[in-house]
Amino acid sequence: MSDKVSDKIPLAGVIGAPISHSQSPKLHGYWLNRYGIKGHYVPLHVEQSDLKDVLQTLPKMGFVGANVTIPHKETVLSLADIVTDRAALIGAANTLIFRPDGKLYADNTDGYGFVENLRSNANWDPKSGPAAVLGAGGAARAVIASLLEVGVPEIRLSNRTRTRSDVLRSEFGTKIVVCEWVNAADMLDGVATLINTTSLGMAGQPELKLSLDRLSSKAVVTDIVYTPLRTGLLKRAAEMGCQTVDGLGMLLHQAAPGFERWFGQRPDVDEATRNFILSA
Repeated sequence: MSDKVSDKIPLAGVIGAPISHSQSPKLHGYWLNRYGIKGHYVPLHVEQSDLKDVLQTLPKMGFVGANVTIPHKETVLSLADIVTDRAALIGAANTLIFRPDGKLYADNTDGYGFVENLRSNANWDPKSGPAAVLGAGGAARAVIASLLEVGVPEIRLSNRTRTRSDVLRSEFGTKIVVCEWVNAADMLDGVATLINTTSLGMAGQPELKLSLDRLSSKAVVTDIVYTPLRTGLLKRAAEMGCQTVDGLGMLLHQAAPGFERWFGQRPDVDEATRNFILSA
């Protein structure tokens, strides 16, 4: 047994308000146990008014990093000392690292998780054709940034409030083609990938009413929500013969880079991990 009293057990957590619904403690706890790592990952309910103080205090308590969720993902950018290019482009961070030099490092791994989910669970070539994105919120920003990064030639974007789509086009450039929400079904003609980033179809939300008549059966269709795992959109697309990918993998893959940085082990995102999260 070591007699070094300075040995610290690394701590990490997820910051949000509310936070009790988060699956992140369950996921990171599973990985810590799986790899025999002496560390802990906890849910941290933090109000907006306390965020700055909390971020200054956590490193003093032994925290090496944290995930950030609603409503803090945008605010942390102004509090960080170092912001990655992708976090700046998306306008939000979900992964924080408390560096030994005292600097707060902010990154966004949502887009990475989205792309890895598609690559792992579908025969997906991002360059094979246009992508259609439904929604223009924070998740859509991460999805669009990642699609452009991996070479999708065109992104057709539709949102219930058009002005939000226009803002994204002005920020991300001419590869974004904005379509009116009432005509969203028309933009599916010839797309290789269809992504729903809205809450429509999520448990407790209205169903997504979108005709898939013009969607090719060769398209890959994904929904970033994972409650329910098989949304109405994914069910209808699968019945047409499309490859479908649920949103759970995005949650799992976006968590992996942070875990590696905090605890020194790159975790496997595999069937065992997925089954554990799906278990009660």
